[in-house]
Amino acid sequence: MPAGVVIAGGRSTRFGKSDKAVAPLAGVPMIRRVADQLVDVVDELVVNCREDQRATIDDAMSDYPLPVRFAIDTDPDTGPMAGIRTGLAACDHHYAVVVACDMPFVDPAIVSFLLNRVDGYDAAVPRLGDGWFQPTHAVYRPEPMVEACAAALARGERRIVEPLFDLEYVVVEEDELREHGSLDSFENVNTREEFERAETQLEGT
Repeated sequence: MPAGVVIAGGRSTRFGKSDKAVAPLAGVPMIRRVADQLVDVVDELVVNCREDQRATIDDAMSDYPLPVRFAIDTDPDTGPMAGIRTGLAACDHHYAVVVACDMPFVDPAIVSFLLNRVDGYDAAVPRLGDGWFQPTHAVYRPEPMVEACAAALARGERRIVEPLFDLEYVVVEEDELREHGSLDSFENVNTREEFERAETQLEGT
């Protein structure tokens, strides 16, 4: 099975003063909701975060049924590409599932489909109907992606799609994804308003 990498090192500037990674979403820290959705499709979890987040995230992950390791940002505030690089660098699996900590509806069926599609490639990256790639909800071979992220950062690139252009990657289109799971998997929570909507949705299930 692959590793799971949860990216949690952002500053949550649109969310307010608190860290959205551990904000209680319908009674469960958001990062734990993401992690719980990955239990059946990965065999360990790597959490990428800042050092000052580690204690509260560790508490949120208490009693998680899989091994959890931390990949601490050595140079925080350099964006999600650096977080992906740091998280994947801590993996020794052939493939790793990368998911952002603010995607509480991540669908294990979508993740499983991406894992099937990545065979023979360095990455399987979803692309939704709006044309946007989803690099923070994708599957990678760790070593090539780490190298591609490092090279992009060295060039001064900040766009999260840049490392893909150095990889052999497969694009997984929305129509394929829709056949295998829920597109809610790609919904992320950036603001308090989005958080409240997600909470209402979860409480209604």
